[in-house]
Amino acid sequence: MDIVTLLLSAVLFGGMTFFSFGFAPVLFTQLPMAQVRPLLRGTFPYYYLVIIALSALCAAAAFLNSGVAAALLAVICLSTVYARQILMPQINAATDRDDQAAFKWLHGLSVVIQLAQLGLAGWALVLLGS
Repeated sequence: MDIVTLLLSAVLFGGMTFFSFGFAPVLFTQLPMAQVRPLLRGTFPYYYLVIIALSALCAAAAFLNSGVAAALLAVICLSTVYARQILMPQINAATDRDDQAAFKWLHGLSVVIQLAQLGLAGWALVLLGS
């Protein structure tokens, strides 16, 4: 089970890293903004669902190997539920009403959460790999 837990956690970390630093930035350089926004808006709900499911699975698998890693992965899961169910609709609403100040603040919060989640996933990966 140790190797399965490690591989699942590596997929979680790699997927989050790729989406944040690969997929999204490439969209901004390759497509006009009018196409990027609806594409990202349509992608985020699925991205968040994958992160919720995968982090929950990783947390459950890590529980027997490392309680700390399991807790870190559970925090990722729960914070992603918040990001998907509460924060994302607020960001979309701010965009729809063209409230730039609210959008910047909410988007900034989502970026901080994503970076913290990446740090937690990396920390869990190190714990599981050692």
